[in-house]
Amino acid sequence: MTDRFVSNFTNRLDAKGRVSIPSGFRAVLAKDGYEGLYVHPALDLAAFDAGGHALRKTIDDILARFSPFSEEWESLSTALNGTSEVLKVDPEGRIMLSEALKAHTGITDTVTFVGHGHKFQIWEPQRFQAHLEAAKAKLRDVKRALGSQPPATHGVVGA
Repeated sequence: MTDRFVSNFTNRLDAKGRVSIPSGFRAVLAKDGYEGLYVHPALDLAAFDAGGHALRKTIDDILARFSPFSEEWESLSTALNGTSEVLKVDPEGRIMLSEALKAHTGITDTVTFVGHGHKFQIWEPQRFQAHLEAAKAKLRDVKRALGSQPPATHGVVGA
């Protein structure tokens, strides 16, 4: 068993509008010990971030970089805490997505869960595929840029 959210999975919403969290993700959540599923709309994507204590700690760590009286702290707290929800996970590992979350993502009948280590994202499947293709293109550009640089000389004697 892992303590990280990895891979991606697509599941259908049932007739009541519930969707099953992938079993590997449920195992990570159980190990994390968070009651429910903490979610908030992603800041610049048509997805939402989800997780437990590890995601909450990341948010708290980000906020701790700013004075609680600063505009940055206020904006981040509003965006990350003020739009968040704690979804109930039923005994079968299903969640019910709110209308606000579905509207933000464009989700109708299927959901893609995407692992991001300490958190996972929930996407409308076609939007995720487009995002994945864009991410791969950016990585190809990074790879080309790194490939055109001379080799690193870290720790090389006489360099």
